Amino acid sequence: MSDAFIDKLLTGQTRNALGQPLGLPLSDWRGCSKPSPVTLSGRYCRLEALSVSHAADLWAANGLDVDGAIWSYLGYGPFAEAADYQRWVDSMSGLADPLFYAIVDGVSGKAVGVASYLRIDAANGVIEVGHLNYSPLLQRTPAATEAMYLMMRQAFELGYRRYEWKCNALNLPSRRAAERLGFQFEGLFRQMMVIKGHNRDTAWYSLLDSEWPVVRACLEQWLAEDNFDAAGRQRQSLMAMMRAARQTQ
Repeated sequence: MSDAFIDKLLTGQTRNALGQPLGLPLSDWRGCSKPSPVTLSGRYCRLEALSVSHAADLWAANGLDVDGAIWSYLGYGPFAEAADYQRWVDSMSGLADPLFYAIVDGVSGKAVGVASYLRIDAANGVIEVGHLNYSPLLQRTPAATEAMYLMMRQAFELGYRRYEWKCNALNLPSRRAAERLGFQFEGLFRQMMVIKGHNRDTAWYSLLDSEWPVVRACLEQWLAEDNFDAAGRQRQSLMAMMRAARQTQ
């Protein structure tokens, strides 16, 4: 570690009687509430507590991914039959952790993707987003970004201090998505898991409550109606907005 990094790390730290740094003081910290399965509504989509009633729509939407690429980095799937997938949805519905949501398209009213909170640590204010499974109907749409914005917003409104994104280190689309959404890369946990008979190194990303106001402003600016032309094409990219915002900090 460089001297500059150590100096920055020690800035503002409380020290004990021995002169040892203990961390930034959080004397008012009381923990935060766990998320509940409420509906999160946006302009392009809404998130509903996952239930078996979403299974048919999700099965049809996922079926448009004829190569099964959306399952490659998940610990489950693909499913051979609709009934198998329905049983999986039923088994995940109603859990508190992971807490699953169906992502419902705002125009069609059909479920087109899945996401969840997991490893919810309300005492320390840490929560993770994961189990992301975006069908072709959701991929690369404003709704795909808005779904993540809605989950971030709820977590920080509940008082969480740290919002995590973890993925297979080889899952480059997931890593690009994390960076586009404003997460900061923290490093690799090597040989963290065995998934479907293969080693998984896990890439860790995080977004802190102190970083959220800038990220939130960029997301809201990007999602605004005037950022899209008549054909639905973005006028300015989210990555460009994030870069510009960070340069002004």
